[in-house]
Amino acid sequence: MNETLFQALTLIIPLVFAIVFHEVAHGMMARALGDPTAEEMNRLSLNPLRHVDPIGTVVVPGILALLHAPIFGWAKPVPVNMWRLRNPRVGMMLVAAAGPATNLVMAGVGAVLLGLLLRPYGITSINLDLVMQELSALPIVTSFIGFGLLFFLRINVFLALFNLLPIPPFDGSHIVEGLLPKGLARSYGRLRPYGLTLFIVLLFVLPQLIPGFDLVGRVVFPPVEWLTGHYVSLAAAIAGQ
Repeated sequence: MNETLFQALTLIIPLVFAIVFHEVAHGMMARALGDPTAEEMNRLSLNPLRHVDPIGTVVVPGILALLHAPIFGWAKPVPVNMWRLRNPRVGMMLVAAAGPATNLVMAGVGAVLLGLLLRPYGITSINLDLVMQELSALPIVTSFIGFGLLFFLRINVFLALFNLLPIPPFDGSHIVEGLLPKGLARSYGRLRPYGLTLFIVLLFVLPQLIPGFDLVGRVVFPPVEWLTGHYVSLAAAIAGQ
């Protein structure tokens, strides 16, 4: 298999699954808390075609992967009407938290499956770089599945923690808004229409203007790498049993 195609598929396929489950989790939590909007619009389906944004789910992550840049993407947001929730303020916090929580659970599933895949080959390394080297030496199909599971694990951890940033419209902003006193929450909520602009400024503009300013590298990556290491350790433990 062409190396570029191999890399693209092992990244994009896990990313699509991670994003779809993330969005469906929001909708399912909303339905459980009284808002059936997503269900009414047939957005609780796990069919990726109902959620995939061609640019945000495929093109952008693919380009970032080829550039060896941090990989992120987005899907069509699942519609949530907070005023149909039984407790709008608390409900929006729980709906927002459902997406990242689901990603962390799926990272655990990915770690277990990776450990079971590696077990017959006696690969018990807990060092991420060593695991990647050993995966490269396996038969092509096993290597493809292994890299897919490893990236599935890493992508889910990254999506979970990245989405917890308190920047509108990320999930973290809904959680912060729910925790703030009502007056401050209303002021904070006024930032939401400018969320995309704020996101671009923080992630792309300021790093070019201020040497050393790196929101992803300094704030997101350290806990991502720490948590990913624990998931890889779980995979190694399962592989060595």
